[in-house]
Amino acid sequence: MRLTRQTNYAIRILMYCAANEGRLSRVPEIAAAYSLSELFLFKILQPLVENGLIETVRGRKGGIRLGKPASEITLFDTVRVTEDNFAMAECFEDGATECPLVDSCALNEALRKALGAFFEVLEGYTIADLVAARPSIRNLLGIEAMEVAASA
Repeated sequence: MRLTRQTNYAIRILMYCAANEGRLSRVPEIAAAYSLSELFLFKILQPLVENGLIETVRGRKGGIRLGKPASEITLFDTVRVTEDNFAMAECFEDGATECPLVDSCALNEALRKALGAFFEVLEGYTIADLVAARPSIRNLLGIEAMEVAASA
């Protein structure tokens, strides 16, 4: 299974906001940190906002922040709202051609178990876990440099 680029960066947006706790994060800052276009980030933000993982604050001094504590947002929460399809084989897809083995296929059973194990591992990691695993994340993302520049 391969996660989409959208899911990859959705997780990274959440990590940025968690590392920037206590401040609103701005899309231009996040885009610069990850070398992405702001337009792409806005596209990624939509499902995160719709599902309560991110909150937006409008206005001149607005920005985004986590919709709930980083310790309560699992990787599975993010993958679930950003991935369109978890079909691991053609026969898992809606409207797939009918296979005579579909009701008793050992491959389907094995792939369903594998997908279940994948989801179980994702459920075991939170955004807080990912941020805590990299003590220098604020420096790596340029957050500390922005705070120093803002206070000068």
